Amino acid sequence: MDTLRLPGRFESLPKIGEFVVNAARASGLDERSIYAVELAVDEACSNIIDHAYGGEGIGELECEVSVQADRLIIILRDYGRPFDPESIPDPKVGVSIDELKPRGVGFFLMRKMMDEIRYTYSPETGNTLIMVKRKPS
Repeated sequence: MDTLRLPGRFESLPKIGEFVVNAARASGLDERSIYAVELAVDEACSNIIDHAYGGEGIGELECEVSVQADRLIIILRDYGRPFDPESIPDPKVGVSIDELKPRGVGFFLMRKMMDEIRYTYSPETGNTLIMVKRKPS
């Protein structure tokens, strides 16, 4: 696994994006899958900065990538506030933008873009978000 650690700042997002795109290309993912990975990781890291840390410069973002024969695994870690992904409802579809709630759309998007998402928390290891993208058959 390769690991990148950067300050929890929005200016770190392009470096994290480049890191995961390079891993996605090395894993043999197609361009559509690479875009999905980049989008999901960007959303997850933005959520960490905004919600887990409550703002920029408060904590660190850790991103690990593992290129495997049939998939790419991305692990994001932070030491901010924990959350319960099951408490985030899917957004309403087919309603006007005015009716959409501003929260939860990003996590819904991450679920749709990736093949698997798992989240754990422990006081010792903090928040761990594991995202998996499988190679198309």
